[in-house]
Amino acid sequence: MKDKKKIIIPVILVLAAAAVVWWLVRPKPFYYAGTIEATEVTLSARVASVIASLPVQEGDPVLAGQTLMTLAGEDLRLAADLAEKEFRRGQKLLANGSITQAAFDQMKFKRDQASLMLSWCTIDSPVTGTVLNRYREPGEMVAPGTTLFTLADLSEVWAYIYVEQPRLAALTLGQIVEGSLPEMPDRAFMGKIVFLRPEAEFTPKNVQTRSERTRLVYGVKISFPNPDKILKPGMTIEVRLPEK
Repeated sequence: MKDKKKIIIPVILVLAAAAVVWWLVRPKPFYYAGTIEATEVTLSARVASVIASLPVQEGDPVLAGQTLMTLAGEDLRLAADLAEKEFRRGQKLLANGSITQAAFDQMKFKRDQASLMLSWCTIDSPVTGTVLNRYREPGEMVAPGTTLFTLADLSEVWAYIYVEQPRLAALTLGQIVEGSLPEMPDRAFMGKIVFLRPEAEFTPKNVQTRSERTRLVYGVKISFPNPDKILKPGMTIEVRLPEK
């Protein structure tokens, strides 16, 4: 019995050592790294005025059509009121033949133009999304073209990974792939391939592939649903592609 134990124990130790060695040297799955991006919208001022109200903060969710900022626009308001009065007066003059149709059309144009410029004092969100950046504060003077906000739709984000040509043949549009965050390795984010670039390029410096860095690769765009808003622009996501 003792002889059997003497034989079994070394065998167990050898098997355990072999298992440890296999665990250390086993082929590990390769992950392609990409940077999370979102569709962003930058809003700018269209008229010169002082910011009267600014009800949203960075990080706030907003709905399409929601007011993000109002400008005082006192001069535009006065101009719109005057143009409206002249237009009403023109209607009466046109009716009794005191002015021509061309003169009346010019009054209508001025009224409509003044009303349009006044409407630009209210800046509404064109999309449902999140305020990424708010560049101005109440009371500041802005000029046409001044950047006011950057918004992003975070409900669905995307990332580009770069794969070498032999792997490209196994990828198709609509194919589901698995992504993960380095800081959340146990959480899987399922994405869908939405675009395969038709032309090769040199490997970008901020991504990794199995090939040497000078090798030509193809960009693969992967879209990730993001209902919980966990994925944010600038994060690194690692994508595992199906094995050949």
